[in-house]
Amino acid sequence: MKTLRLAAIDIGTNSIRCIVVEGDERGEYRVLDDEKATVRLGEGLSSSGRISPAAWERAREGLLRMKKIADGLEVTAVEAVATSAVRRASNGREFLEAMRRETGGEISLISGEEEAELAVLSAQHHFDLEHARHALIDIGGGSLEVVTTVGRHVEEIFSLELGAVVLTERFVRSDPVSDSDFNRLRRNIRSGLRKAMEDPEPVAGLIGSGGTLTSLAAMVMAMRGERYDSVHGYEVLRSEVVHLLAMLQRKDLKARREIPGLNPDRADIILAGVTAVNELMRHLGANVLRVNERGIREGLILRGLQKHGLIPESRPARDWRSAVLDFARSCQVDEGHTRQVASLALQIFDALAPSFNLDERSRRLLEAAALLHDVGYFIGYSGHHKHSYHLIRHARLFGFTPREQEIVANVARYHRKALPKKKHEHFVRLAPEDQELVRRLGGIVRLADGLDRRRAALVQEVRCRLSAKEVGMTLRGKEDLSVELYGGRTKGDLLESAFGRRLALEAEQSEIPSPA
Repeated sequence: MKTLRLAAIDIGTNSIRCIVVEGDERGEYRVLDDEKATVRLGEGLSSSGRISPAAWERAREGLLRMKKIADGLEVTAVEAVATSAVRRASNGREFLEAMRRETGGEISLISGEEEAELAVLSAQHHFDLEHARHALIDIGGGSLEVVTTVGRHVEEIFSLELGAVVLTERFVRSDPVSDSDFNRLRRNIRSGLRKAMEDPEPVAGLIGSGGTLTSLAAMVMAMRGERYDSVHGYEVLRSEVVHLLAMLQRKDLKARREIPGLNPDRADIILAGVTAVNELMRHLGANVLRVNERGIREGLILRGLQKHGLIPESRPARDWRSAVLDFARSCQVDEGHTRQVASLALQIFDALAPSFNLDERSRRLLEAAALLHDVGYFIGYSGHHKHSYHLIRHARLFGFTPREQEIVANVARYHRKALPKKKHEHFVRLAPEDQELVRRLGGIVRLADGLDRRRAALVQEVRCRLSAKEVGMTLRGKEDLSVELYGGRTKGDLLESAFGRRLALEAEQSEIPSPA
């Protein structure tokens, strides 16, 4: 199979990032290396209009290091772009020519609109944008890009000089920031947003990328006491942004460097960046922000893969169920069994949901966990439920937030063997409401797995009845179901505990026609 190693280099106002990936004809890729250099090309740019000698030298050293890394990994193509700082600098073209001579590679100077288009490519690759209006934002050091989309179609693109470095240099002149400086900062952002987007249409979702957004998510995660491997897909509430911004206003630079979740290198510009996020959410009427950890750099990767014919120019819309099934198949699951477990689990869920306030989101998490509960077999039978947890937790599942993926992983973990315990670290670190959800969904999947004990899909229907003390279930199928009854009674313990009802199972043979 044809493979390509591609280096994507983003020369931004605050930092330069180089990601090396290996792609294939299936349109997928894996990251081989991710190098970052904090060079601050925009340092002093607002006053001098030029890239300073010190920033120039930092960028040169960083790019030469990245070239050596790319050469060592034998990349076959390089996609390199420069953004806001180089666009604004009077010596920007001179800088690009010097870097081309030093590294031997071409660097494209792209517009704010092109930056936004790259961010859109990345968001479409990771988030379900269908059937609703979204706003995609990317905040760099020099500029802020906003894209509004309807479904997968781009509606409008705005590029504003409201990046974190630019705003800091123009308005943050005291430490900690004075009320007068902060008010000037906020008024400037509001004015810029009003001029660009007067009376914007409401959006169903807000998705953000760039260092400010990933830092914001990491700080909120620390505030909540949560621990996930990534902030990709993480959801942040507007109320949390407001609370965090108030805290940042009170702290000086030294104190900001000690904030959990914040990279100390970004402590001097984070106040301006978070202020921009807050004003954007206010202006767009958005209460929830989802974080895209990849952003422009991944847009470069996807565009490069398209250019070399490894993924189509127009990819079909993605959905979470297809992503789950693709991952399950990559782990070589018994798909007939997992689909049967999912079918039985959903029948049980639909019967119990009205009485226990289980919503559509919970149903989606249940279905995903049922389809994935056996992926741990890929590593080995012994302890496969634990292997399932780790594989799901670290998978790249389209359409799931880190919190949702952690819940799915835990539900799959408890489909066999031990029930949730306080000594289980992965369970205890969940919020109390998520622990309850894991117990309930886990109880359903565990029971459904037992009802397919022979892995032959013999149970064709589960009829449920609920009383104050009992969950009664009648299994219907065309053959003898004694083994399935045994499996269900053996694995009904978590459901009984989670729902506070005794489980009563019975079976009857029927003349239900087999599925076509």
